[in-house]
Amino acid sequence: MVKQAKAQRMLTHDQIWAALDRLAARAGLSPSGLAKRAGLDPTTFNKSKRVTTDGRERWPSTESIAKALAAAESSIEFFARLIDDDAGDGHTVPLLGFAQAGLGSAFDEKGFPSGKGWSEIALPNAEDSRAFALGISGNTLMPAYRDGDVILVSPGTPVRKGNRVVVKTKTGEAMVATLKRRTAKALELQSLDATQAERTLAAGDVAWVARIVWASQ
Repeated sequence: MVKQAKAQRMLTHDQIWAALDRLAARAGLSPSGLAKRAGLDPTTFNKSKRVTTDGRERWPSTESIAKALAAAESSIEFFARLIDDDAGDGHTVPLLGFAQAGLGSAFDEKGFPSGKGWSEIALPNAEDSRAFALGISGNTLMPAYRDGDVILVSPGTPVRKGNRVVVKTKTGEAMVATLKRRTAKALELQSLDATQAERTLAAGDVAWVARIVWASQ
């Protein structure tokens, strides 16, 4: 009696893109950060590029995958493992570009992600179920964070003196700084650039403040 061969699993569009997302996360980058490090257009791996305007699936090229693997210092064998449905840890957090963090619709009044524009990324140490990630673009946060880095922000983690934090003011300004002192009346912040002056915000002007618990380096 001839045994029937096991059915072959077909490689799917979703599997390939999920593997690229996992590759970026393991390199401590957002998909756009990985693309840029690979010498590609930063939007190459964006979710908006994965389906055409008429609904057809768009697959990443073998060249872009090869460049991404080189940028992440990974092998094709490792990428093959990432394609497996069980390769990830199953935990993702909302991701938004830091440049968009100042938009009024990006967060609710408690500082939790809301509205459109958010994607997802798999990152470590996300014990806070309300944690979210911000992708850094440009060099405004140098030398602490560079273009393409991702920071993990935890609204549920206690904030203490010396912690790096994200602060959102009621006027919509979003900033990253080191908490120097916090009282009932004011928030004293030290710029990540030590050459810059300290800044004091009245407590009534602060919408929320949340601790940065992890960053890609």
